[in-house]
Order: sequence, then C-alpha cells, then structure tokens
Amino acid sequence: MPLELPELTLRVDTARNGPFAFQVGVDGAAVETHLLRIGDAHQRFRVSPLAQVANRLEKEVVASSIFGTNSIEGGTLTEEETGYAVDLPPAAVQDREQRRARNLSEAYKLSQQAAATPDWQLDTDFIRQIHTAVTDQLPHEYDRPGSFRDNPKGIATHVGDPAHGGRYKPPQYGGDVSLLLEQLVQWHRQLVDTQVPALIRAPLVHYYYELIHPFWDGNGRVGRVLEATLLQCEGFRYAPFAQARYYFEHIDRYFALFNHSRKQAQKHLPYPNTDFVLFFLEGMLSSIHKLHDRVNHLVNLILFKNDLKRRHDEKEINARQYAIVTQLMEAGAPAPLASLRRAPWYLALYAKLTDKTKQRDLSRLKQQGLVIQDEQNRLWPGCIEPNEKL
Repeated sequence: MPLELPELTLRVDTARNGPFAFQVGVDGAAVETHLLRIGDAHQRFRVSPLAQVANRLEKEVVASSIFGTNSIEGGTLTEEETGYAVDLPPAAVQDREQRRARNLSEAYKLSQQAAATPDWQLDTDFIRQIHTAVTDQLPHEYDRPGSFRDNPKGIATHVGDPAHGGRYKPPQYGGDVSLLLEQLVQWHRQLVDTQVPALIRAPLVHYYYELIHPFWDGNGRVGRVLEATLLQCEGFRYAPFAQARYYFEHIDRYFALFNHSRKQAQKHLPYPNTDFVLFFLEGMLSSIHKLHDRVNHLVNLILFKNDLKRRHDEKEINARQYAIVTQLMEAGAPAPLASLRRAPWYLALYAKLTDKTKQRDLSRLKQQGLVIQDEQNRLWPGCIEPNEKL
C-alpha cells in the first residue's frame, strides 16, 4: 500500500491577521520513493568509515553550511573566508560578516546540544535561543535578539519578491506572532505523536516558521537551523547542515516554492506542500550521497598517506620524493610545475643537485602513480583525479 500521511490540520484564528492553518498537505505516494531512497542512502552512509574522518568532515560541513545559509541572506564571505571566521576566537572577530559566520557556528552548537538531549522537544524558548545566537551583536534598527517582531503602525514587513512568486505579508502584530509560534510548536508535537516521519516534519516546520516570520532579521538562518535540529534528533548526521548548501545552490527554486505552496493552500488545492517537501527530500538525498563520496575520498587520502610513508620507510622512494608528494597534499590545490620549482622548500631540497636528478625524481613519482601531471602542467597527488577536491 502507498504511504498515507495523516492530514493533521490546525486552524488558528489570530487577533489581527485572520485565520491561519497548519497542515501536512503532502501526498504520501509522491514522496514515498524519496523516503525509501534516503533511508537506504543514510544507512549506507552510517556504516561507512566515518570515525576515521569525522572531525575533518564535520569542520568541512559546518563551513560549507554556514557559507551557504549566509550567502542565501546576502553574505559576502567566500567559503574559505567563512571557514577562517568560524575558527576565530570571539575577541578576534573584526567585521559584520565574520560575526554572522561566528554566530551561526554558535547556533549550530545549540542545535547539536539539543539533538543530544534525551526527550528534547521543540519549543518557543529554543527558537528564541537560536535567534539570539544568530543575531548576537549584529546591529539592526528594530531587531533585538530573541524578541518577536511587533510592527509599529506605519511599518510593514513583507517577504519575497515578484521574481520568486510574489510578495507575502506575514503577521504584523506581536500577539499574533507569539500565538502562531506556540501553535506551530503544539502542531509539531501532534506530528511527532502520530509518527509523521522527521523527513516530513522538518521541512514543514521550516516552511510554516518562515510564513510566520517571527523576527525582524535572521528568519531564514533560524528556520534552516530549526529544520536541521529536528533531523539531527532523528539520527541524521552532517546532512541536515549540508542541506543549507543545497538550498543556496538552488536558491531560486527554494524561494519560489515557499510562495508556490502558500498559493496552492490559498486555492484549497490538495496536498499544497508536496512540492516543497519533495524539493527538501531531493536535497537530503543529494547531500547524503555527496557526504558519502566525501568520506570515501577522505579515507582514500588516509590510505594513500599510509602507503606513501611505507614506501619511504622501505626506501621505495627517497626523502626528496616523499617531501614533494607530502607538500602537494598539504597545499590543498594542484601545483603548477613552474611554481613548484620556484618554491623555497623545493629549491632547498635540490640546492646541490642537478636538473637531471630533479627530472629523475619526478619521473619515478609519476611512474609509481604517486604524482599526476595534467595537461596544464599542474601536479596532483596520485590519490585523486585532476580537478577533484583535495
């Protein structure tokens, strides 16, 4: 039988915004195959040799995720600059962009702590905590960390733009915002009690949270952290944060689907949230596959390093050759042959040796597959294909 999801609908009458409805609105038959594929991919990912590379993988995922979620909101740091900012001690943060990255790192830590807490449940206090972390020390005319939006007369909040399906006016009155968030939390607990899968619940909470848009600033970042937290609570590792990068890479579709689902619901069409959830599921499957590939790649690097050391210890390669391959791996990027030959460490290796010795060392490294020279005369360590990420 096809998957049947309970149609749990919660209708709320707000004081000033009119009626608001939370509904599952997802066609079980349309998402069933995706759920099965994600379950299978996640199981294979869990049994991969994660322990050997967990620290590096987590650091990469966090930097990539923060880069993605910040870029969605107009952040200007590169991925490399984001990784650098995340590692900065608080006192060393120099500008707003670095602060945004550091703040997201702190929000991720709160998310991981919540997911590791037995019987943790989503509540409005947690939402406030995440917002406080995300917007800490980021000046804004109206926004105050952890405080819900309450628009003064004459100042309206709108979300979206015509290019992505239109502009939407979320609740403006603080009392309505607080009420709807409380109801969102209660509705989510109903979904948990009726065993709606986390892979359905998480994007739905993300979607309705964004419709409420409870803060003046930081809503997108907070919504994506909430989604990741619910997924982590169900045992998903790394992929919940990697999802932010997927959203950034498909940013137009991401924004448009919020409006698409909202308009589908306004027309009372069946299963209005299916397309948004399917988009999320496609992202999760893609993220898990990429993470699995990355784990395998990082493990291959470890095996390559071990083999390289063995060859050196058993005198299959000399100390100069060992140094060349090691330097290529540590550089994190391919080395143009001409640049390599000008590098101080390389000049020191061959200070008293002839060009013939240099050519012989490199030729033997290529013969043994320890170094690859591409068509652009760039040298790569032999454990990867040219143009692959180190």
